[in-house]
Amino acid sequence: MGFTIGGMREIRSGTRRRGRSYRSAEECTAVAEYTGLWGWPVVRGARTAGGACSCGRADCPAPGAHPLDFAPEIPAGATLDEVSRAWAEMPGAAVMLTVGRAFDVIEVAEPAGRGALTRLERMGLPLGPVAATPDGRAHFFVAPGAAVELTGLLYRMGWDDPGSLDLRGLGPGTYITAPPSDRGGLGPVRWLRPPALDTAQPPEARLLLGTLAYVAHRSRA
Repeated sequence: MGFTIGGMREIRSGTRRRGRSYRSAEECTAVAEYTGLWGWPVVRGARTAGGACSCGRADCPAPGAHPLDFAPEIPAGATLDEVSRAWAEMPGAAVMLTVGRAFDVIEVAEPAGRGALTRLERMGLPLGPVAATPDGRAHFFVAPGAAVELTGLLYRMGWDDPGSLDLRGLGPGTYITAPPSDRGGLGPVRWLRPPALDTAQPPEARLLLGTLAYVAHRSRA
């Protein structure tokens, strides 16, 4: 995909030596890892300042939490130089990942997500990256197609009322804010389980869903 782990260490040190601000260097390095190491497309997103969205719309329905329509996607495989040039065009943009290609996302309340993550790790089940948002949600990366299949999978697992569970599938046409960016002015998104060589290929949703549904149900009860 264009980078090695050692290469990314060199990138981190090199970006700082060239005198960019820490925030800009951190974002560019993160995006280069997403595109070059993990093969995830990235889009540049809006930020908020004083409650106003940087997109300029006074009636913005998702201030600081959506892609900028006029910003082309940074494709999977983009290099650090390509990422740096793109970010220089829109300094301060948020880092957002395109969902529905390399991965889908199962979203759950963060406390339930943390509980499920602990259980899944103890069970030794395959896991992908897991992120936490500042508004209290957890994002589990799973194989593409999960969002469409989510309700059917839950029915087959015996959940007669999937709508009562605080589970949501995110698929094609959706985007998530990624570390190290701020989401909606509430604070940064952070990794509960960062991407790594053993998590680069997200698991099938069915392997995690039983545990996620069980913990989400108990948490709501």
